[in-house]
Amino acid sequence: MPTHTPVTPGRATARPGGPARARRGSTGNDWRRRAEVALLVLPALALFLTFVLVPMVQAAYYSLFNWNGLEALDDFIGFGNYSLALGDPVFRDAIGHNLLIVVLSILIQLPLGLGIALLLNRDIRGRGVLRTLIFVPYVLAEVVAGVIWLLMLQPNGVVDEAMASVGLGGLRQLWLGDPDVVLFTLMVVLTWKYVGFAIILFLAGLQGVPQELHEAAALDGASWWQTQWNITIPLLGPTIRIWVFLSMIGSLQLFDMVWIMTGGGPANASSTMVTYLISQGFERFRFGYGSAVAVILFAVSFLLAITYQQLVMRRDTAPTSGRVR
Repeated sequence: MPTHTPVTPGRATARPGGPARARRGSTGNDWRRRAEVALLVLPALALFLTFVLVPMVQAAYYSLFNWNGLEALDDFIGFGNYSLALGDPVFRDAIGHNLLIVVLSILIQLPLGLGIALLLNRDIRGRGVLRTLIFVPYVLAEVVAGVIWLLMLQPNGVVDEAMASVGLGGLRQLWLGDPDVVLFTLMVVLTWKYVGFAIILFLAGLQGVPQELHEAAALDGASWWQTQWNITIPLLGPTIRIWVFLSMIGSLQLFDMVWIMTGGGPANASSTMVTYLISQGFERFRFGYGSAVAVILFAVSFLLAITYQQLVMRRDTAPTSGRVR
């Protein structure tokens, strides 16, 4: 039985083929948009493949050989370099030093940088000059900073003389020559060098905290500390988590300052994974072994980064769908 489709007054009737034509137009736009994205991404992708992915694959390949970097690559030993590296107590100590630096960096630099940033965010005289002075060590080249501190920490150097002048001469140490002290001495220098970056990052994050919240808290009678603890620091959470991530990765890849000031000594007491890699690979011409150490370093950094992103930064990277988190 034929049916009759009622026509709703005031509503336009769709023309035959309209939706299909619209879909074809939409598909064409999608392909054009994808082609534009691919064209823009292509240069960066080429650089990534050339300078990141290809060297990584080559290092993984070299790590399977006993190779000095000069002779033919024909002594295949499989995972022998990996078992040798993981069985070396010096390398295991280097991993422990890196992990200790990661923990100390977070425990020392985070509260120090956050506290200074909160103070510098207030309207105080000379704030701009203080910000500049605090950031100067970070922009100083690692080589220059390392040489300066190396000279200052020499026996009877500037640090020892300064301590003696204020009556603390009994605390003088072989700052870079005592295996029990050298790692903590390096930690002080690293804090001086890199805390400025944390402060600048936190100051940038503080600019995104609405001033109205501070004014409302003040009207409710909250003190400055209560306002910072209950409002400012929670809103600064994403910035803090980003800094912790960058600090962890930087601490695992630490090389310049340690190599210049101690070379990993004395007695490997300040060695890191990268100084161990350079020492074994380039100084002893064990390029296959050094490549295995590089692969292990990459694996440790990658696993730590992935774990941190999944457990800590997930809330910052997940789509919000318009909701305020």
